[in-house]
Amino acid sequence: MTLSSQPLFLNVERSYRRLLNHLPGMAYRCRILGDTRDEKKNLIYELEFVSRGCYDLLGITAGDMLMGHNNTIERMTHPEDLERTRKTIRDSIVARESYQVMYRLLLPSGRIKWLWDQGECVDDEEGCPQYLEGLIMDVSEQKFQELALREENRALRESVVNLRGLGAMVGQSEPMRQLYSQILRAAETDSNVIIYGETGCGKDLVARSIHEYSGRKGNYVPVNCGAIPEQLLESEFFGHVKGAFSGAHANKDGYIGAAHGGTLFLDEIGELPLHLQVKLLRAIENKMYTPVGDNKPRKSSFRLIAATNQDLARMVREKKMRSDFYYRVHVLSITLPPLCERQGDIPLLVDAWMERRKVFMVLPQHVRLAMERYDWPGNVRELYNFLDRYMAFGEEALSSLGDLHADAGLVLTVEAEAATLDQAVMRLEERMIRQALDQCRWQKGRAAQALGLNLRTLQRKMKRLGMSEPRTGTLMLEGGAPQKKQ
Repeated sequence: MTLSSQPLFLNVERSYRRLLNHLPGMAYRCRILGDTRDEKKNLIYELEFVSRGCYDLLGITAGDMLMGHNNTIERMTHPEDLERTRKTIRDSIVARESYQVMYRLLLPSGRIKWLWDQGECVDDEEGCPQYLEGLIMDVSEQKFQELALREENRALRESVVNLRGLGAMVGQSEPMRQLYSQILRAAETDSNVIIYGETGCGKDLVARSIHEYSGRKGNYVPVNCGAIPEQLLESEFFGHVKGAFSGAHANKDGYIGAAHGGTLFLDEIGELPLHLQVKLLRAIENKMYTPVGDNKPRKSSFRLIAATNQDLARMVREKKMRSDFYYRVHVLSITLPPLCERQGDIPLLVDAWMERRKVFMVLPQHVRLAMERYDWPGNVRELYNFLDRYMAFGEEALSSLGDLHADAGLVLTVEAEAATLDQAVMRLEERMIRQALDQCRWQKGRAAQALGLNLRTLQRKMKRLGMSEPRTGTLMLEGGAPQKKQ
């Protein structure tokens, strides 16, 4: 370097230092001491430059940081993160690659900060590692929010085991627990979801739960695809501008625009005609749509959830659904269990129905038995409709369950078909005791009184039948007419 060029070099270096001093975070340069080929020995880094951001980051001035050229950052690194951080940086030096590493810092006050450190190795003229130059940013706020969200999700997953269900969904059977797990995992992603299930299973509840647990700030926009006249489909989905067609007296946002930042739920998606599938496919892929009568595309960042009770793969084979549209919506698949596969949830569903209706209804034993033996092809919707009818008409509502509303004597006959008389009697005895316990919320004294037994006899029978643990959820089994809550 000539004498004439030295002032220029110094001016450039001073300019860079001023620039670095105004950067958020802390810029640094460390000299590398040690042989990078000797993996048994840690490399030593001597701090030669640090920007003024070190004071905001660590509460230490640049002058104090540079005193003695000590690697203050490494000395303050959390012990659990130190070796991992050293290895990440060393591997990057050897590979001649930039490094990015996140670690914790223990401040003298005892506070913990999360740092994001990114930089690269600078070689000397002979190609040997000479410096580390990089930038350290404080990411504590983002990291603590992430950890809080993880803890919230963990607590939410644990609470599913203890509560009656998830959100507005009710059930504690194994199929429902698996469903809750799928909902929570789907909520953590932005991928499109397709929900399969028989009519009346609660597909809208599943979609709404995914939206709520995803943390999306926008609206949840449900659309029944089978209820929209075909001539209005485009206008309803994409909206229209004033004068676009006869009757368009004002601008109108469609479903896609309303779902910006939120979730668009398309129920009965198999009802969409092929020509609309093409236009929806573009909106799903590009998050762009054009209102009817307009030529300016608009943006809508929505998450798509669809639902159907049809076999979409078969519809693709039959040319009733476009394959590209199918593969775009069919990313995460969730199948709802029908009620006949989780009849143990019926007591909980009845309790939820009574809470929603604000009534107290007592179901006689033969009604409960008929409900247990019925297949419920209409699922939860049919169950709730039956309870509405029973509350209004009483015993007349049992006709909707076919011939399954026989009295308890029929149960004994059915039990006896596959067992000895003693075994059938024991089964019926267990059923009656369990029902009495359910009715009395497992207060054994009240249950014994209802059965006409003394407490010691009831306890002896329970021990003989192995009835030590109450099952989850109960139905009221006393006789009597439906009653309003007081």
